[in-house]
Amino acid sequence: MKKFASTGLIIGAFVFGMASCNQEQGAVENAQETNEQRFEDTAMEDRKIDQSEFMTQAASSNMLEIEAGQLAQQKGQNQAVKDFGQMMVTDHTQATEQLQSIASQKNITLPDSMSQEHMDQLQSLRDKNGAEFDQEYADLMVSSHEEAISLFEDASEDLEDPDVKNFATTTLPKLREHHQQANQLDETVGGNNTANLGTPREQ
Repeated sequence: MKKFASTGLIIGAFVFGMASCNQEQGAVENAQETNEQRFEDTAMEDRKIDQSEFMTQAASSNMLEIEAGQLAQQKGQNQAVKDFGQMMVTDHTQATEQLQSIASQKNITLPDSMSQEHMDQLQSLRDKNGAEFDQEYADLMVSSHEEAISLFEDASEDLEDPDVKNFATTTLPKLREHHQQANQLDETVGGNNTANLGTPREQ
């Protein structure tokens, strides 16, 4: 689980390692399977499986936001893209640390790399440059935060564990803020507008 908090080259190394070890199952599925086996035939089995599904998916989401944010700082053409990427790295690193702490308390194993879907999205982003990169990054930030909001809303409503439920509930406002800003960013780069993030183009 300590490996999960690492980003950059360490995560990249595990991406390759996990893919080589298991071609059919990704890191998220492997972590979920580990958790299911750990709590199988216990009184907490169903509750722990629900926790595991949420926390492993949230971990993958955070890793995507962090690595994509690092790419945005490196490859972004529009300064608004670079600034948004920096915000993603900062905020989702903080969320990762909170998630890791809770996972340790609950004896939940987190994945040491992101899901295959998220890896594919990140690779597509790596292949872009210039204005095309900016647009794809903005589009990804809109869709990824829509997915994250849905995931965290379900957890805040359905999970029984008070600590995990509270994490989901208290994280939601920041995710919704990110989503709103991602929409503004999408409008800015979509209109080839070099204005500030807070002044999107006219509809």
